[in-house]
Amino acid sequence: MISIQHLHFGYRRKKVFNDLSLSLSPGHIYGLLGKNGTGKSTLLRNIAGLLFAHEGRIEVLGQEPRKRKASFLQKIFLVPEEFYLPDMPVRQYIAVNAPFYPLFNHQQFANYMKEFEVPVENSLQNMSYGQKKKVLISFGLAANTAVLLMDEPTNGLDIMSKGQFRKVIAGVTDEKKCIIISTHQVRDLENLIDRITIIDEGRILFDQELDKINATLQFKHSSDPEEVAEALYREEALKGSAIVLPNKEGGEGKADLELLYKSVVTNGKAVQALFDQPKKNQHLS
Repeated sequence: MISIQHLHFGYRRKKVFNDLSLSLSPGHIYGLLGKNGTGKSTLLRNIAGLLFAHEGRIEVLGQEPRKRKASFLQKIFLVPEEFYLPDMPVRQYIAVNAPFYPLFNHQQFANYMKEFEVPVENSLQNMSYGQKKKVLISFGLAANTAVLLMDEPTNGLDIMSKGQFRKVIAGVTDEKKCIIISTHQVRDLENLIDRITIIDEGRILFDQELDKINATLQFKHSSDPEEVAEALYREEALKGSAIVLPNKEGGEGKADLELLYKSVVTNGKAVQALFDQPKKNQHLS
């Protein structure tokens, strides 16, 4: 569905991507993790056709985003972190913009707005930033595009709204849709995404499905000095240490996305070696 091959991109004074390659398939909710300024937003904008690669090729739904054909634009929607919504009633905004998306469902939009507790009768100019973001998220979901890109969607949302967001996103996945959510607030995506891609300084550091992460790594709190010493990553906790270990027991646990991110960024080679090991063993056999 999305193929990025040898992408090179940079701004006038800053190189962002140097030979970046990545493949994304339908039927997944991808979590694109990374600190602010590391290239997450730039990658989403390249996929959406808002920025153009200097070298390499991006193909989305069989088309090149940079050509910005109507047949492509009606199948992809980006919820940006920074946005502008015109001063008009919500109903007027929908009337103006919904026709660009052939699969837009007005009833779905109303349902999402109700879930977010934002009245459809309201006017955009009277809304807070968080309410406007809920309108944009609701619109993106109701557009029913094959590709949905969301850049830091939980920024500006309060604790209750973040829970509503997770509930809504969990209900829209299907085998034909690809959802990519970028964030630096990793805990906001727990129990939601099924594949983790970690980007740092314009490089893909880590890209694995959640099931494999749970089968390969163990996340726990421990006061055992031997366990703590063996950990791929450790940090002081209220009782003992929060650690990431190789999963030698074979049972499937639950990934802690914050600990996973920190372990990849600080000890990436050792973490990746655990995921590469089965491939090596298979090759040797």
